[in-house]
Amino acid sequence: MDDEFLEPIYEEIAPVSSSRSNVIKATQVQIVGKSKLTVEENSEDDVTIFLKKDASDNIQEIKFVCACGRTKSILLDYS
Repeated sequence: MDDEFLEPIYEEIAPVSSSRSNVIKATQVQIVGKSKLTVEENSEDDVTIFLKKDASDNIQEIKFVCACGRTKSILLDYS
């Protein structure tokens, strides 16, 4: 029951080597971190907001996606 309210944690990957194929093999990527993804929708403005957080709930990126397809992102750096 408690698992229903927890945000899922996703593993982030980055390429180790470039590939010309559409298939990415496990040996071509490495895990670089973990993050949480929250989606909030605003029906009045037709804007979807994606909040990308690290495992400690610090917001790393805020992405605004319009219904027309345009996207704007804000990247936050805490260092």
